[in-house]
Amino acid sequence: MSSTAPVVKIPGVADDFFIVKKGGLSQAQAMTAYLGGSMFQTICDNPITAYRQLVQQYAKDLAGKPVDPKIASQEAKAIFRAHPVSASLSGVGPRLVGVGFKRIPKFGVLLGFSFFLGEGENPGFIAATAASILSAPFINPIRMIEKQQRAFYKQSGKQKPIMEILREAAAQRFVPLFRGTIPLMGHSLASALLGLVGQPRLQKYIQAELGDKTSLGRSATGFVASACVSPIYVVVTNPLSRLEVIMQTNSIAGKRITVVEAVKEMATDMTTFGLRGVFRGQGIGIAKAIVSLSLFHEGRHFLQDFFKAYNVKHDLVPDEHK
Repeated sequence: MSSTAPVVKIPGVADDFFIVKKGGLSQAQAMTAYLGGSMFQTICDNPITAYRQLVQQYAKDLAGKPVDPKIASQEAKAIFRAHPVSASLSGVGPRLVGVGFKRIPKFGVLLGFSFFLGEGENPGFIAATAASILSAPFINPIRMIEKQQRAFYKQSGKQKPIMEILREAAAQRFVPLFRGTIPLMGHSLASALLGLVGQPRLQKYIQAELGDKTSLGRSATGFVASACVSPIYVVVTNPLSRLEVIMQTNSIAGKRITVVEAVKEMATDMTTFGLRGVFRGQGIGIAKAIVSLSLFHEGRHFLQDFFKAYNVKHDLVPDEHK
């Protein structure tokens, strides 16, 4: 027999949000596990994220002319050598705040659809698609601020203060904070389908094929699954990430760059440097994806296991799911 947990009521939140359901977790616990995994990943992978942005941002010089990918990479490395701590931590503040502002809407929609469709804490493709589209307006301002912080290292040698970014955006009624929303939707969809849905399913398959026949544990099979998914993810998202960087690192006070103009800039880059121009940051992107996916899912699994053990210990799991 399972005991009845006291029902917590919050205005605007469904009564069963805190009720333990299929799989031994409540929606609230599943959401907390996803947010905790995201926070763990954000702190650990920030240096790689910052470096990748600079590699893509330095695709053109201060005069607006295309720069060879090798030179852009050297310039990004020079920034990190000159300002190792500042560059590594640049943007981490907005990213951590973004765990709330970005991830709560995204994971809220993702897990809301998932529990509604009976998929529990393991969402499917429909939930991932809905989350990607509906959460984009919440995510984009944080990504814009994060990129603006790093955008002017070459000129100033330091990250741009958040309040200065907000003051510039406020002068235009905060409209600039929504630059890059269209490519973000595509980026977010690929991220959700491959990272939040594809990786866990592939990990289960690898666990069944390798984990049960070898000494590989969940962490190892998760890393293998991330390594398999990441190249596909980066090939799909790298051009979209480039479009975001082009549109979001331009001065807020200056003329905005449209999606069409960003695509034309990428086309010029490709004409000058071939596929190397389009796929700037591809190698570091794959490394980042493997690290990020592995860290996120490890953090998520750790918290889910903790909550499930707590629910079993306190007899909160419905009998048929024990």
